[in-house]
This record gives sequence, structure tokens and C-alpha cells, in this order.
Amino acid sequence: MKNYLNFETEIKDLENELEKLKDPYNQEGLSEVDTQKISSTQIEIDEKLKNIYSNLDPWQTTMVARHEDRPKAKYFIDNLFDDFIPLSGDRYYGEDKAVLTGFAKFNGKSVLVIGQEKGEDLDNRIERNFGMMRPEGYRKTIRLMRLADKFNIPIISFIDTPGAYPGVGAEERGQAEAIAKSIECCMKLKVPTIAIIIGEGGSGGAIALASSNKVLMLENAIYSVISPEGCATILWRDPKKMLDAARAMKLSAKDLLKLKVIDEIIQEPIGGAHRDKNLILDNVRNILVKNLNYFDELGADEIMNERKNKFLKIGRNDGFISNTEGPTTLTIKKNNFDKILRSKNYLVGFVIIIALIVASLIIL
Repeated sequence: MKNYLNFETEIKDLENELEKLKDPYNQEGLSEVDTQKISSTQIEIDEKLKNIYSNLDPWQTTMVARHEDRPKAKYFIDNLFDDFIPLSGDRYYGEDKAVLTGFAKFNGKSVLVIGQEKGEDLDNRIERNFGMMRPEGYRKTIRLMRLADKFNIPIISFIDTPGAYPGVGAEERGQAEAIAKSIECCMKLKVPTIAIIIGEGGSGGAIALASSNKVLMLENAIYSVISPEGCATILWRDPKKMLDAARAMKLSAKDLLKLKVIDEIIQEPIGGAHRDKNLILDNVRNILVKNLNYFDELGADEIMNERKNKFLKIGRNDGFISNTEGPTTLTIKKNNFDKILRSKNYLVGFVIIIALIVASLIIL
């Protein structure tokens, strides 16, 4: 049974009508299949889907990103990679089933695959903790990322989480420290890293694994520091203002590409990735091949420096510096006049000279 969002009512009615036309024996009596009516109805469905999905507002995009039929990380891992060997445990506390991690083959080459998995049904979602990772999950990925770095194996991450798990136990085991260590580890890697946001990219739970050379994003995915409901609750104390929050947060793929937070958008089928999973698989496969081939020509230091400079340049386009092509530090360079003003010796001397001038004018 298909699941429809609240703005897809017309699509639901048309598709129900289409199903009846394709199977007339479910109706009273027998009738012939009206192929012409089927074709015209299908064309009408395609046109309505195109119109609706080309004009989604940020909150509707959020609902599409959270669609329960949307392909999850496990689906991509099962269908894009060969010989996947899942690895478990952080060697400190235990296993976190919210993240699937292991080595696999992609186009005949070894890769490390990391996937935040929400689960397919209710029981599986509870087992996976709805994709919200605990500290042991981040420590597991750190352990395996370091192993991949040691053997020069590229890393591919599938990001899909509302955020890191905020429970008391997770905080007691060092959730914030685990996220910080994961970001630090990602930035120090000398192997290519590619992160693909396939659904929700929420808060530090996402950035912990998305501090990558290339951050790619499905067309109807979202990537933000907090959920729209959470933002609305904090700013207006009214979670119903999530549309205003979603608009202000610039969480859609188009907005983030314009801000240069992400590097590329992966096109989805009309109506969302869940409507044609084979097509979205092909699109993701092609973009992975292209990006992995790009890194074949770069050395280890070049890969690490490119990643560092990528994040240093975010937000600098309209800032205080004009040259953002190769920033290597967070410090903004000061001109000579600024240095003079900030020097205590020069400042004291300047005050003394002014005082002598004023004194001489008084005497004269």
C-alpha cells in the first residue's frame, strides 16, 4: 500500500482510479480494459506530480525527506556495493545498530561504507533507534575510518538522521565528545571521503559523518542544524510555525548549493526518490563513479588540504576578505594600519605626540 503526503491528495485519487482501470474485474461485472483512458490518466498523474514537486515549499520538502517509503541507507548499500562485510562494536561499550558500517567493493575497488539507518518498519525502526546514533556508534565509525585511512581506502557515507540521540545514557557516555572526535577524525583523513545526504541531515548527528571532501545531496533531502519544529519551538514557542522556520533555515538542496555548503545535487525521479528506486540508484552510482575518479589524480596531502579549505571557505563569500580561493587559516589578515593601532608602543607614542602638540599650542 502506497503512502501519500497531505499535499498529494489529487495524486492519490488519480492513482486509485488508475488501479481500477487496470484491473476491471474488481468492479461489479466484467468490462474491457480501457487502454486509452489508462494512458490519459497516467499522463495526468505525471503532469500533476511535475507541477507539485517543482514548487515544493521548504516544509513540504521536509515531509518528502522523511517519507517512510523513501530508500534508506541499507537499500543503497545492498544494491550499490558488492561483498559488503558489516563490522560491529566500538571496542569500548557496545554496538550501535543505528549505523551500518563495513568494507565493500564498488566497481571492483575497496571502499568503507557508512550508513545511518532509520529502519523499514516499526519494529526495525525501534531496533535502529530511528537512525539516531549513540556515542558507541560514532566511536565505531572513528575506529573504522582510521582503519580505512591506514590502508588508503576511500570512505562513502550515507547520511539520514534526525540528529544524535539525546538520551541521558548517551550524554553520560560522552555524546558531545564522540561527535567532536568524529569531526576531528574526518578532517584529518588523507583518503577521499564522500557524504551523501539521502533523507534528513540533522544537527551534529549528521555533520559528524558529513565533514567530507564532497558533500552530495538528493534533490528532496534536507540538511540543517535543527529540525524545523525544534527551531519554531525555540524561536516562537510554537511548533506549528515550522513552515516559517523551514524557510528561514535554508535547509533545501538548492539553498545549500547556493551557499556552497554542499557540492552537488543528485536529481530524483518526479515525485521523489521512493517513486522510482532504480532510477535513484543509477543517479547515485553515476555520481559516485565521477567523484571517485576525480580523487584518483590527487595525492594524500592534496585530498586533506582540499577538504580543509572547502570548510574554511564556507560563509566567506560576503565576508571581510576578498580572496577566498585558498584560505589556510581561520584568522583574517590585518593591514598595516590595524597592526599599528593594535601595537601598545605605537599607541603610547601617538598619545604623547598629541599631548606635546596641544601643550605647545597652549603655551604659544
